[in-house]
Amino acid sequence: MRRRAEGSSGSGTPRSVDVARLAGVSQKTVSRVFNDEQYVSADVRRRVLEAAGSLGYRRNNAARALASGRTRSIGVVTLGTALFGPASLLMGVERAVRDNGYALRVVNTMEGEAAGVAGAVDSLLDQGVDGIVISEPIDEENGAALSARVDAPVLVLGAPPPFAASRVLTAGIVSGQMARAATEHLLELGHATVHHLAGPQRWYSARDRLDGWRSALAAHGRAEPPVVEGDWSAASGYAAGRQLAADGGLTAVFAANDDMAIGLIRALTEAGRRVPEDVSVVGFDDIPVAAYTTPPLTTMRQPFDTMAQDGLKLLVHAIENPRADPLPMTDPPVELVVRASSSAPPEPRKPPSSPLT
Repeated sequence: MRRRAEGSSGSGTPRSVDVARLAGVSQKTVSRVFNDEQYVSADVRRRVLEAAGSLGYRRNNAARALASGRTRSIGVVTLGTALFGPASLLMGVERAVRDNGYALRVVNTMEGEAAGVAGAVDSLLDQGVDGIVISEPIDEENGAALSARVDAPVLVLGAPPPFAASRVLTAGIVSGQMARAATEHLLELGHATVHHLAGPQRWYSARDRLDGWRSALAAHGRAEPPVVEGDWSAASGYAAGRQLAADGGLTAVFAANDDMAIGLIRALTEAGRRVPEDVSVVGFDDIPVAAYTTPPLTTMRQPFDTMAQDGLKLLVHAIENPRADPLPMTDPPVELVVRASSSAPPEPRKPPSSPLT
């Protein structure tokens, strides 16, 4: 049972005036603290939050929405998938939305769904969200575009905007830079060229990684081997590995995600091609198991939380300052995690010497 603190109002539910009285501040100061406004000292903020905690006070977001004309909610359009990348980004967005004091509303799209992103955005707008995050990684086959007027600001993560609107923000588009860094790592180790195990090309990120690999090879004047395409799964990486293992000149592969890299390594090992002594492999994502494979996988670490936090900062600023210029966008870090699956290429085999006569 929660006891009402001494000095609180007669109502069973604590109010901001009760918090103000207990903290020894004005009701306006309580409002400033909970709105995360400037010009509140650290000591006053601490006293207000401690008073609110002791009273069990929660701000009335419904009343706040009526007063401000906003619902304090952000909608997210995301692909309904358990794949590591989209799922991790969604978790990062959820944390960032909560950290900014907003409620989250999610609409999942399914691959090949007719309504797609357009229908998901319409659904969120009908719910009155203040802003929308589109974390949808796949092109729609039907080419549907959002042509209707979208009044709420929209943040698009990791892909080009699917429609034109007055306030569209983008963040987190660094897959190409990361793919280039992965390829250059292998070239700097001394490999003559690098093969690529690509993701499905309907995915924006798969195309970005393919472009980054190509740009690295072109910049170094290296030959571009034929691309092998998988579907993000370890099984498709295994199938690609059985195909690539037959190439006697193969010494390095950049895989577009870690799951395919793991399947690839399994197939190469079964074919008698050692990793990294014969073939170096670099993945992408840094999934939790990547550090514990045999050998531990060199990979590009995706900064999902940073992408989500930076993107939500842009979106919340656009929501709360509709007439202000957008905040400048910063690129997330590009981080290569070097482990034991990449090394210098094997020494060329010398032909057997002629027997003495």
